[in-house]
Parts: sequence; C-alpha cells; structure tokens
Amino acid sequence: MSTLASYKEHLQEIGKLESALALLQWDQRTYLPRKGHPVRSEVIGKLSKMAFELSIADELGEYLDKLEGQEGLTEIERASVRVVGKAYRRSKAIPPEFYERFAIAASQAESAWEEAKDKSDFSIFQPHLEKMVDFARRFAEYYGYEESPYDALIEEYEPGMTSRELRSVIEPLRRELVPFIKRLTEDGTRPSNEFMRGTFPEAMQRELSLLVLESVGYDFDAGRLDPTVHPFTISTGPADVRVTTRFLPNDILSGLFSSMHEGGHALYDQGIAPELRWSGLDEGASYGIHESQSRLWENLIGRSRPFWKYFQPVIAGVVPQLATVSVEDLYRAANIVSPSLIRVEADEVTYNLHIMLRFELEEGLINGKTKVEDLPELWRDAMGRYLGVTPEDDAHGVLQDVHWSSGLFGYFPSYMLGNLYGAQIFATLRDDMPDLDSKTAHGDFDDLLAWLHDKVHRFGKMYEPKQLVERITGKQPDSSYFVSYIKDKYTDIYDL
Repeated sequence: MSTLASYKEHLQEIGKLESALALLQWDQRTYLPRKGHPVRSEVIGKLSKMAFELSIADELGEYLDKLEGQEGLTEIERASVRVVGKAYRRSKAIPPEFYERFAIAASQAESAWEEAKDKSDFSIFQPHLEKMVDFARRFAEYYGYEESPYDALIEEYEPGMTSRELRSVIEPLRRELVPFIKRLTEDGTRPSNEFMRGTFPEAMQRELSLLVLESVGYDFDAGRLDPTVHPFTISTGPADVRVTTRFLPNDILSGLFSSMHEGGHALYDQGIAPELRWSGLDEGASYGIHESQSRLWENLIGRSRPFWKYFQPVIAGVVPQLATVSVEDLYRAANIVSPSLIRVEADEVTYNLHIMLRFELEEGLINGKTKVEDLPELWRDAMGRYLGVTPEDDAHGVLQDVHWSSGLFGYFPSYMLGNLYGAQIFATLRDDMPDLDSKTAHGDFDDLLAWLHDKVHRFGKMYEPKQLVERITGKQPDSSYFVSYIKDKYTDIYDL
C-alpha cells in the first residue's frame, strides 16, 4: 500500500471513532437518562483517548513527513496534509493520558453545569470549572505561544487570530455600537410586539421550525431536529448532520430563529464536498466562518423584510393569533433592540457586546488574573458596564452558556467574528445576486444556497478564515460591513 493510501486509511479510522463519539455526545445532550451520565462519561473518555492516540500516532507523523512537499498530490491532498500536519504537531504535544482525563472531566463538568443551571447555583459547577480552567492552561503550555496563553487556545477555533488582534477589533466596534444603541433606545421609536405575547405549544413551534428548515434547503434525509437545553448542530459522519433547538413557551420567535441559526450550521456541513470526507478537511474553515453561515441565515435572511414577506402567510397558517398581523409589523417585531441578560436571546445589535464580555472574563481566567470563585460577581459587573443590565441569579448570568464546561476557552470570539464575516460575505452575495430580495420574498432560496455551497461550503477546511474571506469578497476581513449593515437597517426600523 502506498504512503498516500495508508495516510487516507489512517484518517478514515480516526473519522470513524469521531463519528461514534459525536453520536454519543448528541445522545448525551438530548435523550440520555440522567443516571446514564457517569458511565457515558467513561465511554466518551475511552473513545476520545483512542481517537486522540491515532491522531498523534508515530506512523501518522511518518506519513506526513513523506507526503509534505511530495509531487503529484491533488489540491485536496495537499490541503489535507497541510491541515492534518498542523493539527498533528499541536496534538503531539498532548500526553494521551492527560487528554483522557480532560475528556472525562469535560463530560462530568457538562452534567454538573446542567444541574447548576437548573438550580441556579454556581457552587455546584465551580469545582468542575476550576478543573477545566486548569486543563485549558495546561493545554496552552503544551501547545506553546509567543505572547499570551490565550492565543494558543484561540488558534484551535480561529487559526491566525490572537488576543491582541481581537482587542483591535473589539475597541472600535464597541465605540460604534454603544452610542448607536443609546440613540436607538433613547431617540428611536421602538416597534411593538404586543401581538407576540402568549403561550405557544411546543408542537406548534416545532412545526414552524420544520417548515423553515425545509424551505431553506436543509436535507432531512441527512439529518433531524430535536429539542435540547442548549441548541447545537453536530455531524455524526457523512450524510448525518443533526440540528437541535430550544422552544420557550412564551416566545414564538426564539425557537424559530434558533432553528434557523442551527440550520445555517447544518447547511454548511451538508454542503461540504463529498470528496473531503475523512480527509481532515470535512468541517468548517473555522468556527468564525461556521458562525458566519448560521448568523447569515438567522439574521441577514431570517430577520429581513423580504423573508417576512414570504414567511408571514406561513406563520399565520400555524399560529392563529398572528393570522392578521402585517408583514411590516412582524418584520419590526423580529428586530427589536433591547439590552438583555441572555446571549442566545440577544438581538443582532447588542449581541457582540455579550461576546466582548466573555472574551474579557475568559482571557482573565486563562492568564491567571481572574479567579473562578469571583466569576458570578465579575459577570454581573461586566453586564452592567457593557449592557446596562444585571442578572439577579446565576442561571441568567454566569451559568447561561455550556461552553466552559466543555473546555471551550477561546471559542466565544468566533461568534463575534462570525457576525463580521457574515456581513462582509453577504455584501458580496448581494452584488452577485441583485434579485436576492425578490427571490427571498417568494421563498426561493435555491440560488442563495447554491451560491453559498459554491463560495463557502464545498471547500470545508481547505482555506484558513482570512484567506477564505478574501477569496470570496476580494478583501481582508473588515468590520465596517457589519457596522454599515446595522446602522442602515436599524436607522430605518427605529425611524431615526
């Protein structure tokens, strides 16, 4: 067997284990009985160790050494060797036994987080979070870094990004957003959403989510929709990309937009070229690029006026109390700006402030400037500074997100970057598709999805995020597209 064939077979073995792990994790976060969590954590730990050992195996290193620079490789094969080689060198620095302990601790931490959030008691989660912070610091030391240990963690989610560069994005963005939000709330005319008040059965909300996912092109023969505590999308292998969502009884739009958001992630994964499967390239270019796709569908499409021209009769047919509400009133109600406690419920104007807050706190945790025990109070203080609102309990404050329980430090900035990438990509999409609004208003998303498949999805991880954005838009990532989009849209909605 040739080196290339052996290399591909090795990656396929890793992929099969990761597929099994994804299925176990999906089950753990959806339907696993509570008493099954301890044993499930052990199984996940074992399979994680097996996959990790394959990812740092000496033979994989030998294959990479022989293939790097080898003539005759296809573009996909060269990209695979480059991406897998980079991951190999990072992973090789991590002892397998350490990784197994981390996987077990993360599984236990997530279960503890669910209980702590349910009881709104940070003390239940605190010892587990302290372990996860310690693991994250040790990962950073194993990986190595030039300036900040946090940079070593960001690299996992957003290749090429640093905390210094993030601050250079955050500071001017905050200068633009904070006074604009003040103008909206003090001088603007807030849209009414009185007609949205009520209790909406889960079955009704699920029907809406199924309808919208089907309309935008989500392939239900290659996925499914299920409820969960914290919405996520997960690929359990080729042709199986699963969406989850959360339905709030008194908020009909929350579950709808959650489904559109996760559907955007799923459309990305479903659109990755089949020839990239099991190559190390069969995932998004970065978490920020992935987020650009979910936010594009949720906000740039889902909260647009043309979308509500299409969706008004759809929602009227499912939700009787909205049957006589106009397109314009629905559109405006879907775009109310209101500083709030919960990130996943935040409007698109204030959302990035939630991310800035988390970046500030988790960078402090990793750099040793912040203690875990101080997080609840620091969270309340930061919410007051950034958004002018303060949580009264832990469930609506420091416990609202699952990410830290899984050790995902450095992940949150990708949400903000996704908003910025998405706006820039959407501007190019508009130039290429001048009839986009007309098609959206008629519920015709085929050309839009085909454009995204062609420009973004099919490449998987072949290009790094900055490279991909420049390839699509002809320019380096630029936050001015997002600022212009927000100001233009909400100046109109709020009659400024």
